[in-house]
Amino acid sequence: MIPRLNFKNQQKSKPEVSIFLEELTKTAFSGEIRSDFGSRLITSTDNSIYQILPQAVVFPRISEDLVHLFKLANQEEFRTITFSPRGGGTGTNGQSLSTGIIVDCSKYMNQILELNLEAGWVRVQPGVVLDQLNAYLKPYGVFFAPTVAPSNRATIGGMINTDACGKGSRIYGRTSNHILELAWVLSNGTVGNSHTINKTTLAELKQHSGRLGKIYRQVEEIVSSKWELIEQTFPKIPRFMTGYNLAKVYSPAENNFNLNWILAGSEGTLAFISEAKLKLTPIPKYKQLLVIHYSCFDHALKAAQTLLELQPEAIETIDEKILELAKQDEIYEYVKEFIADAQVINLVEFAVDDLEDFQQKISKICHLIESKKNQPQQATGYYLAKNGEEAASLWELRKKGVGLLENKKGKRKPIAFIEDTVVPPSHLFSYIREFKTLLSNYQLDYAMFGHVDVGCVHIRPALDMKIPTDELLIRELSDQVVALVKKYGGVMWGEHGKGFRSEYTPVFFGEELYEDLRKIKAAFDPDNRLNPGKIVTPFGASTEVVSVEAPLKGHFDRQVSATVRSQYEVAFSCNGNGACFNFNPDQVMCPSYKGMRDRIHSPKGRASLLREWLRQLEVAKVENLGQSGTLPVKAWNTLTKAWGIYDYSHEVYWGMQGCLSCKACATQCPIHVDIPNLKAKFLELYYTRYLRPWRNYLMGNIETLATWQIQAPMLVNTLTQNPITEWAIKQFLGLVDPPVVSNLTLKQGLAARGIPKFDLGELSALSTLQRENSIILLQDTFTSCYESQLVLDTYDLLRQLGYTVYIPPLFASGKPLHVLGFLKQFQVIAKKNTEYLQQLGRLEIPIIGIEPSIVLTYRDEYNKIIETTEPLPRVQLIQEFLVTQRQNLQQFTTSQPYYLLGHCTEKTAAVASQQQWQQVFQAAGIPLNLMATGCCGMAGIYGHEAQHYASSQGIYQMSWGRHLPSKMEERKYFLATGYSCRSQVKRLDGWTPLHPVQALLRNISSSKIH
Repeated sequence: MIPRLNFKNQQKSKPEVSIFLEELTKTAFSGEIRSDFGSRLITSTDNSIYQILPQAVVFPRISEDLVHLFKLANQEEFRTITFSPRGGGTGTNGQSLSTGIIVDCSKYMNQILELNLEAGWVRVQPGVVLDQLNAYLKPYGVFFAPTVAPSNRATIGGMINTDACGKGSRIYGRTSNHILELAWVLSNGTVGNSHTINKTTLAELKQHSGRLGKIYRQVEEIVSSKWELIEQTFPKIPRFMTGYNLAKVYSPAENNFNLNWILAGSEGTLAFISEAKLKLTPIPKYKQLLVIHYSCFDHALKAAQTLLELQPEAIETIDEKILELAKQDEIYEYVKEFIADAQVINLVEFAVDDLEDFQQKISKICHLIESKKNQPQQATGYYLAKNGEEAASLWELRKKGVGLLENKKGKRKPIAFIEDTVVPPSHLFSYIREFKTLLSNYQLDYAMFGHVDVGCVHIRPALDMKIPTDELLIRELSDQVVALVKKYGGVMWGEHGKGFRSEYTPVFFGEELYEDLRKIKAAFDPDNRLNPGKIVTPFGASTEVVSVEAPLKGHFDRQVSATVRSQYEVAFSCNGNGACFNFNPDQVMCPSYKGMRDRIHSPKGRASLLREWLRQLEVAKVENLGQSGTLPVKAWNTLTKAWGIYDYSHEVYWGMQGCLSCKACATQCPIHVDIPNLKAKFLELYYTRYLRPWRNYLMGNIETLATWQIQAPMLVNTLTQNPITEWAIKQFLGLVDPPVVSNLTLKQGLAARGIPKFDLGELSALSTLQRENSIILLQDTFTSCYESQLVLDTYDLLRQLGYTVYIPPLFASGKPLHVLGFLKQFQVIAKKNTEYLQQLGRLEIPIIGIEPSIVLTYRDEYNKIIETTEPLPRVQLIQEFLVTQRQNLQQFTTSQPYYLLGHCTEKTAAVASQQQWQQVFQAAGIPLNLMATGCCGMAGIYGHEAQHYASSQGIYQMSWGRHLPSKMEERKYFLATGYSCRSQVKRLDGWTPLHPVQALLRNISSSKIH
């Protein structure tokens, strides 16, 4: 039995912070305040190697909340409390990690406020996500030009604070190049606004009393008096970033002054951004992506210099390690034909408005590659993307590169700490050659990718931060890389900010300018309360900047035994890249996070909670964790839970219970952090100490219950489908919307069709020809009991194709048991079913299933929990079989398209599944459009639990509800492959979409009538 993990007193916030938060509730602050350990733990990590536990997390709702927050904090008794901003949480250098209070604007302050196309700007709140903004702008033909790899979760505020850039920065520059105006709040609650001003306005602002006047006086004094030193010191390279960009603040040629150059890249150390007015850029009329193949990284690197002469928008290199790891990811299915047998690729993108010039460039480079491909050290081939969809898939591969590195085999993983160095592009080849020699001297493996067009190649050495000797290499390698990059005229931080590498600032700027940076910090934040220790500390203060030896995630992970880490490997593999924070409601990744906007309810959040839980269990040193407590003991423990007695396990449970078990994370996460599997393991142990709700037993065994229900469907429906019973079920079991049993039972429907007898002995005696014309159609509880007509229609369609269809008796898959953590019971069922499926497999007859979640359970969960020498036969999704039968499909002539909304697990675990339906319909002469949708919000058990009803409905409305038609005549053309999905549409919109099989059958029947 697991112990009670009561470390609340050790981990609670400091007394002054607790008092501050209590006082904050008495002000006009309208945001959310979180001081629970779970929320703090989630914000203790980002995409870096560090782990720093904050005191609390606050989520402002409006700009004025920042003013209320800092005005209260300016009171004398709270002057020791510090604050750090957080956006998407994707930083690779711990920029937003702090022991103070985290201020997260991404949850509520994420609105696009105003668009002015004539003036060419948009005004936004800091929590707006980059892809969200550009999706909004796209219909107007403009975009916000700075591009970053985590664009689907990176916030504008975060991009401003790190002066972010990525692909295309050689043309478009950094975020700072596109800022027109910023609104911000200082640590004393003073509100500021900055934009380009002339000397007259500057003189007026310098006369202001208080902190604003001091800021303008101090910055102007430095940039004016140190102009020559600044010009001499600051490197003239595309990706140079200072943190406080003194070189751009004052422009003698234009006679203007702009404080935004100081604020952009300041990592929240000077002020908190509350609004931003951003410059818009016209979307280029024509874009073309060229994939150039190479046999090694050096060849790709050398080629970049020649490619630059053609003025591409971007050149991005991906090395052999990432390409090899990509083969484990679903993205590979979309790009493998474009990569062919290349070991390394350059992605070269052109963006122009002149089509003739565009075609000349492409033709020139393709001809050059073709003419030299057989020569030494030259490209081995190329692929020209045919359309935007192909280009998007290739750029998605590049974006996933960082996350994919965590899938490298072995305990050492490529990590970020020296990965964004930048040198002049002309020195890049020599620099990288020496860099590789340095790593080879340490016998370290590494991966490389990045922006060769601007001299920024991301190099990540593979280290294991749980090993003290590897941990020491962080300092040793960092020091040597600083010396190396300085030798080649570059800087340590070309893209990802300083964070815990701030101590190297004087190396590149010299002591005199470094002290000037400190004076600027003192003018903005004299008491060092905003993200303290990052970039610089205030002039005259005795405090020091943070060090690269800050607390690491590895410090905590190494406290868990190797055995336990291997059992929960994916939880420890999570590197915090934040792919699960994807804002897009029409993508399947983590619907619970999208629905709640709470990072606890994300794969990263849940993995973090679980890692700490496992660590605490190790600290407790309890044996026999899996042995369940007695009923009286569990009853008492459950009673203490109701009384509010603290147990950290409850925080983990709260995070896990919000998971829909849709399994999107198992494939959409670059590291494949399979939360449903971790959730099942956790629940199994959690309920060794606490009593399960009664509904768990009911829902866990729903497959067995359903087989009883179909014995008397009309009676069951009469008993369950009435207001009194529904009220009782909700009150006593916490369940809503019990499913309706099919009045026409499958047994009756099949008997009417004269289905052949299912007998293993007789099937074994079939001839080879008979087997080739036979199919085994597996039943699943949900379609057989609640949608019997779909099973009958599937039978009829397969018969139309000329097959003899055999249907084995219905058996429980155990899927609900696995979802709820009844792993021992699930293993028993899985073992029994595995043996049965192996018997069916020996018949050498195709085995097909209808419901994706059940079919994929046989292919995933069964293989994980059952050890067998004989592999499981592959149970096919219906479309996986039909796509091989396209030549047998009857041809129709219709211009009326159908629209397909796929099941989450099906779309992610069977990557080709949706395109296969499209191919099947195309073969039949029927147009089929694949709808880009997220989760329907039902997810089997989840949507039937009363506590999740509102969340389930909200998730549905985010995506499915927006795409489904309101007109009755249009609804018959919308198809859904999942039982849960069809159930959700029925209960929330009052109609049931057809399954694709039914649409095909309907067209066949219609053609016969005519």
